[in-house]
Amino acid sequence: TALALQKEETVVQQAPAAATATGDNTKTQPVITVIVDDASKFPTVKPPEGENPCAGTKVPLENVECVATAMTNVGPQAGANVTKGYVGGMQVDHDPITVPYWKNKMCPVNVHWHLGTEHYSLGQYDETGTGPMAGSVLDNLDRRLAGADGKVRGGYQCKYYNEDEEKFNKPYVWEHCVGMEVGETYEVHWPHSAAGACGTPNQFQSPFYDGVFCTDGVLSNTAEQIGVQAQVFTIVNDEDYYFPDLMRGMIVDGEMGKDMAIYTGSTTGTSRDNEICSQYSPITWQVDRTCHMISASSFDKMCADMKSQRDDMSDDLYAHGSRELVDDAFAADNQQNRN
Repeated sequence: TALALQKEETVVQQAPAAATATGDNTKTQPVITVIVDDASKFPTVKPPEGENPCAGTKVPLENVECVATAMTNVGPQAGANVTKGYVGGMQVDHDPITVPYWKNKMCPVNVHWHLGTEHYSLGQYDETGTGPMAGSVLDNLDRRLAGADGKVRGGYQCKYYNEDEEKFNKPYVWEHCVGMEVGETYEVHWPHSAAGACGTPNQFQSPFYDGVFCTDGVLSNTAEQIGVQAQVFTIVNDEDYYFPDLMRGMIVDGEMGKDMAIYTGSTTGTSRDNEICSQYSPITWQVDRTCHMISASSFDKMCADMKSQRDDMSDDLYAHGSRELVDDAFAADNQQNRN
């Protein structure tokens, strides 16, 4: 477990030695004992320096007024209501990607997360959710994160939090992530693109736009070639909820990644709301409707992995603000289910 990397010895077994001349094949396996202390539980090592062909490839598209241009320039927006049965009010003439993105020759090009959720799933992450900093959703208060430069708007929350349970209130010593808190809800996004530098040391990029638009001449239909995975977690200080490879994409295991809402929308973030809209649209969203618990160490390991990328991902090591829920008028009418 992750705890074994914090305070205990790790024993690595080598392959059995060759049999002796007497024919004895029951050799004792030699071992190497590695001591890993708290300070290096998730070490970071970057690949060799090299050219980053994705740097600066973002296609600049300014935000626009939603209502004034809704019929001509604005495509469907995100994050939307993903409650099963919901139908958005914007009629669109395209479909989202319904298969896993890897089947569509797309790869993840970034990972980042938002404080609270930008999407809304009734009964899972909604206005009745709670956390150690509860109240910001209903009151639309800004909250300053420790270590983050600026104010961050919180979104909806899950319902797991119980201030009397140790896993929700026991502090975690963060080594790599910035401004995170046990008990809080975060929505993680993995942008994917067919134009990413897939399978190379330059695959993961910050800002994510550089990863999405990295390879020129590939993108011809954004709804079919750009997509985002979204999954919602409440952080707990409990190693029973440890997942070691969160950076690489949504967790699909048992109930995780099972009940999916799929629709087309846009990029998100607090520079957009229901008056100012994103022009990065349409893109596919595949959103897990269910809340899950995950260990703080899973996030810290993810941040360590981010620090180990060739591109500098330090701008994504903390939670970004959550865009307010998209009005029905700007939500696509093409939401589909995958179970």
